[in-house]
Amino acid sequence: MHGYTAYVLSPDDRILWRMDLFCGSDDDAREQAQSLAAGKPVELWDGARKVGKFAPSKALN
Repeated sequence: MHGYTAYVLSPDDRILWRMDLFCGSDDDAREQAQSLAAGKPVELWDGARKVGKFAPSKALN
């Protein structure tokens, strides 16, 4: 398992909270981070390497 950090962001990209994720691969970490983006943007980091940024998912009508 490898440690990643997910940052949940405000609409103006300020960090609201951080969550440590332990995953087997970048793809697994991206999947977990994307699920956190239900209402707010999320950035995923592996140390100083930015793995991705995920926009909040839109609610289905």
